[in-house]
This record gives sequence, C-alpha cells and structure tokens, in this order.
Amino acid sequence: MAVCGRRSHPKLVFFIFGVTLVGYLIHSKHSSGDVRATHEREAPIEREVGNDELKKPVYEKPPLDLNSLGELGRAVKLNLKGKAKKEEEESINKHQINTYVSDRLSLHRRLPEIWNPLCKELQYDYRSLPTTSVVIAFYNEAWSTLLRTVHSVLETSPDILLKEVVLVDDYSDRDHLKEPLERYISGLRKVRLIRATKREGLVRARLLGASITEGEVLTFLDCHCECHEGWLEPLLHRIKEEPSAVVCPVIDVIHWNTFEYLGNSGEPQIGGFDWRLVFTWHSVPEYEQKRRRSPVDVIRSPTMAGGLFAVKKNYFHYLGTYDTGMEVWGGENLEFSFRIWQCGGSLEVHPCSHVGHVFPKKAPYARSKALANSVRAAEVWLDEYKEIYYHRNPHARLEAFGDVSERLKLKERLGCKSFKWYLENIYPDINVPEDRPGMYGMLKSQGMADYCFDYNQKEDKDMFGERVILYPCHGMGQNQFFEYSEKEGEIHYNTKEPGGCIVGDNVSTYLTIQRCKRKGKPVPADQKFVLRSDGGLYHVASQKCVQAVDNRKEGKRFPSLQPCSDSPLQKWLFKPRS
Repeated sequence: MAVCGRRSHPKLVFFIFGVTLVGYLIHSKHSSGDVRATHEREAPIEREVGNDELKKPVYEKPPLDLNSLGELGRAVKLNLKGKAKKEEEESINKHQINTYVSDRLSLHRRLPEIWNPLCKELQYDYRSLPTTSVVIAFYNEAWSTLLRTVHSVLETSPDILLKEVVLVDDYSDRDHLKEPLERYISGLRKVRLIRATKREGLVRARLLGASITEGEVLTFLDCHCECHEGWLEPLLHRIKEEPSAVVCPVIDVIHWNTFEYLGNSGEPQIGGFDWRLVFTWHSVPEYEQKRRRSPVDVIRSPTMAGGLFAVKKNYFHYLGTYDTGMEVWGGENLEFSFRIWQCGGSLEVHPCSHVGHVFPKKAPYARSKALANSVRAAEVWLDEYKEIYYHRNPHARLEAFGDVSERLKLKERLGCKSFKWYLENIYPDINVPEDRPGMYGMLKSQGMADYCFDYNQKEDKDMFGERVILYPCHGMGQNQFFEYSEKEGEIHYNTKEPGGCIVGDNVSTYLTIQRCKRKGKPVPADQKFVLRSDGGLYHVASQKCVQAVDNRKEGKRFPSLQPCSDSPLQKWLFKPRS
C-alpha cells in the first residue's frame, strides 16, 4: 500500500495541476469578460455640461424667506426706544453705518433684480473666460458688513471662474477681526486672509492682497458690498475681449441707515472730476450714447469711483499698479483713471454688472493725506493744467507730497499721452477755465474790508439755486473761488463740476448760482456781466451794478444789484489768494 501510494502520487499531482490550469484559464476567460462588461457599464457617458451647471456659484444661497428683515433689498426701519435706540446710535457713531440694522439682516440676503432685462439674454462661454481673484481690503470693518460682502461674492460668482477671495486686514485693532474672523473663514472654501504688520492704507493693502493672488484677473471690491446676480461674468467677458480694458460694475447705493438697495435698471452714471480733483458723477453724454450699439454695451467713463473694478493682472502690472506713495485713500482713483486713459487703456462701466455699496454717512476715519495724494496726481498727470488745480486749492502748493520721479519715469516709459489729449478726447464736457491774470480767485469788495463772494449750497441739495453771500475772505479757494470770462461775460463758480454761473435777479436784486449755458449756446442776459477797468461790476440785463450790502435786519452781508454809482461798495477786485 505504501508502494502503491508512492507510485500513484505523481499522477495525482499532474491531474490536480491540469484541472487547476484549465479552471484558471476558464476563470480568466470569464473574469476578463466580466471586467470588460463591468468597464463598459461603468464608463462615464460623456454629456454636454450646460451653462446652468457651469455658472453655479461656490455656495448656493439659502431658500428665500420673505419674512426676513431687508430681504430683496427692502428698507429696514426699526421703531427703537431706550437701550436699543442708544445701541443703534452708538453703532452709527462707531462705523458711520447703521450696523445695528446690518447685524439683524441675513448674511445671505437676496437682492431685487434691477438690471436691464437684456442682460439676462447674454450668453457666456464659461470655459473660455479668465479666472479672477477678488481682493477685499478692510480696516476695523463691522462684522456683518464684511461677512455679508464675502458671502455675497461666494454666492453670486461661478465656481469655475472664482479662484479665491483674498481678505486683507490693514492692521485692524478690533477683537472680532482677530481670532473670531480666522475661525469663521476657516470653514469657507476659497477664502484667504492676509494681515498687514502695520497700517498701510488702501493702496498698499490692496497691493499686498494682489501679491498672493492666483487668478488671471484682479477684481477689487470694498468691504461693505453686496453683489447682484450675474455681476462677475460681464466684467470677465469684456476683459477677455479687450485685455487693456479696466471695467467697473454699476455701483448701486445701499442706504447706510436702512440698508435699502437703491438699484436702477436704467442707464448708469459715469465718473468725472472737478478742478479740486474731486470725483463726480454725471450722466452719459450724447456722443457716448450714439457710439454704443446696444443698451448692454460698455460705457466709456473718464474716471472711476475707485472702490470696485476688474483689471487683467498682467496689465495692472504693466500700467504700474498703484502709486504706492499715496496714503490711506483719496485721489488714487483719479490718478489711476488718468493713467489708464493716457497710457493706452480704456476705462469702462458695464451696465450688466451691478454691485451694491454702502456709502457711509461720512468717512469713519481721518484722511489727512488725501490732499497730498491729489497733489501727486496733479504733478504727474495734469501737465500745465495743474495750475488750474492749484488756483482752486492754494494751500495745496504747500503740501508735502513726496517723490514722484519714479511715476514720471513710468509715464515716459509707457509713452503716455498728454492731459490736453485726455481733455479733448476723453472728457470734452468739462469746462476748462481760462484763469487769466486778474480775472480769477477771491472776488473781494473794495468798500467792505476783507469781505469776499462766498457760495455754499445746502447739504445734500443740488448745487444750484442758492444765494451768493459776502463772507470774510479766507484765501483757501474752494467756495470763495470765482473766475470771470471776459469773452463770454460770465462769472464762473467752477471749483465744482458741473460748473455754475452767477445770475442776477432784477426783482429780488439777489445774485444766485445757476447752471452755466451749454457749450455752443448764447449766454443768457441775466448771466452776463462786464468787469470795468475801475472795478465796477455791471449786470447787462438789469443795467445795474453789483454792490456790497450789509443787511443788519437779516444779520447778513451779500452782493446786490443797485443803481450804478462811484461808491467804493460797488468796486471789486479779484485776488488769487489772501
């Protein structure tokens, strides 16, 4: 048995091996068939991804709750008393924004649809649009306004287009912006926080944020904004079309007190400036309306408000980014606007991009360097026209503004055009004062010592329609700066834009400021004066002369139209400064 057992073992081994081999081959055949079948079943079916999917934001907004305060941009008016009223007043004093109301609104609130209906019909090739990084600088900003801005960006920006949101803390000292903010944003996708190690001001804080971005386009927003549906795509599409375009959204007002969203689906306003180098808003001129082929075409703007715009990152660097010699904020928007146009770019507003902005009741902190910033802009970009600026700001000549030699080299290196070209081609609507010697400055009475023409419109009112008064001469320009046009016979109050002209009323005898006549139109008779060689100021329509009057009953002094005489009270002299 033992022998038999040993002799039969090799046969058994070969048999088992053979069966195993056949089984393996059969199993392999069936297995590979199964694998093929599995792969065929699991292979993804290629399907076309529609725009609705591509434009999905980073986060979806929560479901609409019409009962929530301020939802759809509605005004919030709380009838507060006692402790709650005091807390509300303290919040306004602290931020110049009613953060008591803001704190009670959803961070995810929806806005009303206020754009032109044609904007909804625009189609975008999302895969071909450039990506963007949104940079938001802040300093001691309120919790709810800052985070509502962040959530608004994340909930209205297509995920495929938004590379990141970069928050730049410009050395804030309030506790809620320290560890609590870090902890909060750690749970948000695509949000980064960078902190300055000293107070830098808006210009350098934005550049700090821009230095770590990864997107192809830089989009700058203020820290108290809310973005309208579809705000981002138009900006990026325009930059894809024209890489040298700097594009701004339409800036809708969010009321600082009620947080009402005051959007307008009609034609937006564009930016200008006055000769104090202060930004102004004005309507789109007729020639620009004719240039556009459609209500959804971009609108060229002479200047930008400054807080909200998009620019291709490499073009921003080509243009020299910001002037880092500027402090805090103020003036940087006009400087950048002049540079864009004069150095070959274009500055535009896209009517299909809307962003709401809370304009504070007043600036929440001092801007002691705003004048120096404006002087830097004048010295680099205004050429000989800077004298018009200095005439209206005599004290600006004494302002220390730092070294601008590098900015002048940049201007030369880029081959930038003159300010004369800018005025003629980009902003032909602005009145360019003559400022002839002896015909501008303070209009000083020779008979009422140290009293000058003075004009102050009422706060929050149209600048036209108020009386010209006499007030002690201060030599600071501004509301005491007037200019006489010998050619037209007008006395301009053109410190601000749009400029006004003095009008004489023969019935009341008062002088008021009204809008000047349009270019190419004749001067109305009641706006026409003759400045005589003896200092008399003759009003053509009334055939009377301007006299300094002291009305003791009203407790006021003012210029008045009176029968002409040789009285010193009817003699006037322009003085550039005191």
